[in-house]
Amino acid sequence: MTYEWDETKRRTNFGKHRADFEQADVFDWDTARVEPDPRHAEERYRATGFIGDRLHVLVFTVRGDDIRIISLRKATPGEVRRHAAT
Repeated sequence: MTYEWDETKRRTNFGKHRADFEQADVFDWDTARVEPDPRHAEERYRATGFIGDRLHVLVFTVRGDDIRIISLRKATPGEVRRHAAT
């Protein structure tokens, strides 16, 4: 899988969430839950899955054969509970 992102957005995301888009390389897609994110005009998806032993939320769009990362952050306690309940 190939990832792309806006470098300025990557730095901003890291400053805000302390999560680097480069971590997507170890995002566990096999066990992730991927859902459409209908809040935006462009087609976006929200993946909830693990990086190591910590649950993360990765928002992305598909551009050709690439995944364009929009944001990445640690899951909130509520998201962790909902994920565990499914």
